[in-house]
Amino acid sequence: MEHIGQVIKQELEKQERSVAWLARKLSCDRSNIYRIFQKESIDTCLLVRISIILQHDFFEGFSASIRSQLLEQK
Repeated sequence: MEHIGQVIKQELEKQERSVAWLARKLSCDRSNIYRIFQKESIDTCLLVRISIILQHDFFEGFSASIRSQLLEQK
């Protein structure tokens, strides 16, 4: 499984957006964003909000990983 905090950080950098920008969009402090970057997992509601803000479906990668693991079990 991918480290979701790092995936979010990479997408933010890819879009050339700042941590301050994301913090403003989430109505939180920048330190909270840095904490998100360190997390291996986060609340799905928060991930939905981040997905919408960054216009990127972070769930897609996890869905593909789940499908792959399910196929391996058969």
